[in-house]
Amino acid sequence: MAERSSGIRIGIDLGGTKIEALALASSGAEIFRLRVATPRGSYDGTLQAIADLVRDAEAAAGASGSVGVGIPGAVSPATGLIKNANSTWLNGRPLREDLARVLGRPVRLANDANCLALSEASDGAAAGAAVVFGVIIGTGTGGGVAIDGRPVTGANAIAGEWGHNPLPWPEADETPGPPCYCGLRGCMETFLSGAGLARAYRESGGAGERDARSIAAEARAGGPAAAALDRYVRRLARGLASVINVLDPDVIVLGGGLSNIDALYAGVPAIWSEWVFSDRVDTRLRRAMHGDASGVRGAAWLWPQEA
Repeated sequence: MAERSSGIRIGIDLGGTKIEALALASSGAEIFRLRVATPRGSYDGTLQAIADLVRDAEAAAGASGSVGVGIPGAVSPATGLIKNANSTWLNGRPLREDLARVLGRPVRLANDANCLALSEASDGAAAGAAVVFGVIIGTGTGGGVAIDGRPVTGANAIAGEWGHNPLPWPEADETPGPPCYCGLRGCMETFLSGAGLARAYRESGGAGERDARSIAAEARAGGPAAAALDRYVRRLARGLASVINVLDPDVIVLGGGLSNIDALYAGVPAIWSEWVFSDRVDTRLRRAMHGDASGVRGAAWLWPQEA
């Protein structure tokens, strides 16, 4: 199946709760954008949803396009199958080949956090930075690395996967930690995902179900929401400090639903020096400039400009 030239580039952001499509003109201008609910638990439904979005994008643009897909996992170099996806119905599946068959063209896949890092390093909050760490905090907790404007995959296709390291410097009630879908306990994802913040709210005495947005809003009035958010900030600061100690990035960019919590951008850098092995911390913490469109833009850019 030969790669082909195209007037547009289509990006797909395959998330745990939504699938988003974006079409870019050759100039880089956005000409189509649409999101739909993810058919959770259904692999065939996911394939069909992506095919429908690509069809709608091409109908709106009046042209066919290349397709890049950001996924919440990685393609195994050993098997070619999806691994490490928190959208677990994708794991063990030949997603790239199945999408190529359904769409009738080659498809490029990359980790969604790598797509975020690529997008923001190109013309976003980390433009011009040499080393960028992109973080997705939402349904899951992902990470990706871009160096000199190029995403880094790694020998095992897991570069940046900080969410499945244990929460560093755990406090007494944080160990062994909650069970994670990966089979271990205490992974950072279990603390820093949306479900982790909701659990911190309940553990702080909050009643009822709250999402991240409502917890952040309630935190202004104190009480359980404020306590939960304070714990979340401290946990995120420890997690990112461990990244700084290893990678020493110029910029850390936050994406995903929890990146919209304003308190993170002052609260986390104010305390992360407690754990960073340096006399000062020059790493900048930034919100994704392209917001929740950054991952899907990076997916479109998996094909070069001339594609």
